Amino acid sequence: MDCIFCKIAKKEVPAELLLETGETLVFKDIHPSAPVHYLVITKKHISSVAEITEGDEALMGHLIHTAKTAAEKLGVSGYKLVFNVGKEGGQVVPHIHLHILGGWATLVN
Repeated sequence: MDCIFCKIAKKEVPAELLLETGETLVFKDIHPSAPVHYLVITKKHISSVAEITEGDEALMGHLIHTAKTAAEKLGVSGYKLVFNVGKEGGQVVPHIHLHILGGWATLVN
């Protein structure tokens, strides 16, 4: 499999890691679209939200909880969590990932 996010999860490709759990990783997006832009991925390869199954429900809850924990660690009190689903939905890498977008408040203060 030639999935860049799987390679990051296996530590075969470097990434600016913020947080790691047994099932997820959080790292800085290399093409940020917000002052704070991190990605939360599952270590298990799932192509997209469209591919999750009932058996993945706990993992998806863990993914969202990891995003919350990462946002707290980053010190952003307001942020967006975004899933892009499929190419038509703007998903570039075919591995489920959740975007943490924030930091706009620090620009206006």
